[in-house]
Amino acid sequence: MKDLWRGSWSTRLRIASGLVLFTYALTHFLNIGLGLLSPDWMDRAQDWRQVITRSLLGSVVLYGAFLVHMTLALVRLAGRGTLRMPFWEATQIALGVVIPILLVAHLIHTRTAHEVYGVNDEMGYVMLLLHDSWDGWKQSLLLLIVWVHGCAGLHFWLRGRQWWRNWLPSLIGFAVLVPAFALAGFLTEGRRMKTLFADPEERESLISLFNFPDRETFGTLITLTEQMRWVFGGIMLIVAIAYLVKYLRSRKLSVRIRYANGTEITAPKGLTLLEMARLRGIPHASLCGGRGRCTTCRVVIEEGAELLHPPSEAEARSLAAVGAEPNTRLACQITPMHPTTVFRVFQPDGRRKERNHASQGEERKLALLFLDMRGFTARTTGQLPYDVVFLLNRFFDAIVPAITDQGGTVDKYLGDGFLAVFETMDEATSAKAALNAIEGIARKLNGFNETLKREGQSPVAIGIGAHLGEVVLGEIGAAGNAPRTLIGDTVNTASRIEGVTKEYKVQAFVSAPLLSAAGHDLPMAAMAALELRGLSEPLHAWPIKDATDLWEQLATLQQAEPA
Repeated sequence: MKDLWRGSWSTRLRIASGLVLFTYALTHFLNIGLGLLSPDWMDRAQDWRQVITRSLLGSVVLYGAFLVHMTLALVRLAGRGTLRMPFWEATQIALGVVIPILLVAHLIHTRTAHEVYGVNDEMGYVMLLLHDSWDGWKQSLLLLIVWVHGCAGLHFWLRGRQWWRNWLPSLIGFAVLVPAFALAGFLTEGRRMKTLFADPEERESLISLFNFPDRETFGTLITLTEQMRWVFGGIMLIVAIAYLVKYLRSRKLSVRIRYANGTEITAPKGLTLLEMARLRGIPHASLCGGRGRCTTCRVVIEEGAELLHPPSEAEARSLAAVGAEPNTRLACQITPMHPTTVFRVFQPDGRRKERNHASQGEERKLALLFLDMRGFTARTTGQLPYDVVFLLNRFFDAIVPAITDQGGTVDKYLGDGFLAVFETMDEATSAKAALNAIEGIARKLNGFNETLKREGQSPVAIGIGAHLGEVVLGEIGAAGNAPRTLIGDTVNTASRIEGVTKEYKVQAFVSAPLLSAAGHDLPMAAMAALELRGLSEPLHAWPIKDATDLWEQLATLQQAEPA
């Protein structure tokens, strides 16, 4: 979760305020949609929502989030060195600018009218104002713009999470249904209220119920709406002037940037290196969109590092997370003011279409295991190659289902063994799946050996090393031919754990981190301290001579542990 909040304080504030506004928009749209089912449900839901949104604390949080979100967006827009940006970012900005223009009328005719003139702004009042009118079309457009803006922001924030990508098809369906449900409720309830309002007796009752504004009050509200739009227009003008002044000043001063491959550009001072690259058409990786929340835009400063400003807290934290060298910086965070020579760590391949997110890598904490067939070389010496392949395929056919049945996958086959990973929703379920798989493998191996015995062949022995830790999953290889795989110290450790099973004459070793993640802390007497290459301290692991009753052994060991 920590990496979701990586970035400067302004980035974290923008995310937090955006989540508050998205939650409000979602509940508001669902509330409107209830008009499709029952006017009474719609009114009750609004009453429940307003207990929070119209309380002092709720109002401060909601309107504070709106002001913070809008202010940070406008400040960032004014501070940009160039308007060159990815299409999705430009769309987000455009939608964000339109929202306040359309929203101000809704706020003034509801909350302001309620607070200042005592209008009872229930859903029925809003339906009477908007149904079958030009304002109704504008507010319907506002609903769609707010929803698209919010969903896009949420997606670009969470797209790096595996669970988000797994649920994306369902989430897209939900995202389409929400505005459809809201608009259907608006049309249904609006039609009903217009019909009631056409009846003279009902009209008087509704005017009294809602304390409907008279002509003079409506005139005041409309005037206030226009004034607020002029205020926002003035703010946008200030933003435009600030950007223009910065742009004109930067044109008078330029800086030379030289890339290690010989490419050289001259760009206005005051831009970040990433903005300079985009301005001059230089391909540059930047997965997070230039917010300092990833390190895909990082560069090695070969000349001019001492003339750059020191890293901000956010940049330093991101670089520390990948163990970057002192002369490594983030292109989206540095603003070169002197000639600089840089080397892009992630080299572009020169193609117009960039690789998708999966190729950039994703860090997760997962359980994995290495499995190796014992004595394979001696067993197959003198055999025909086809016979060896036949044996291996039979062996894998027998035991791999124990992996897949638990939601695991074989990441890669390694001759007479393989590496399997359990990519589940969290580390606890991943660890439990690995333990289940180990027991399943042992049982299926017994069945396979019974078959070999009937055929007059010697049984097969195996060694398993299971471990849990941070791994990086990504597409590794040439573009268009890059299988998804995993790398990291956890992979190396699991391989080395498997390597000592033969020395200890056990069928499997399960590391303490994996056991702990699965909710099992065994007594130290049951564990072995493994001295493994690459680790500064011994790694404790549970040796299992026969894993066919793994869970029974676990239960026995835990019962025997002193209180």
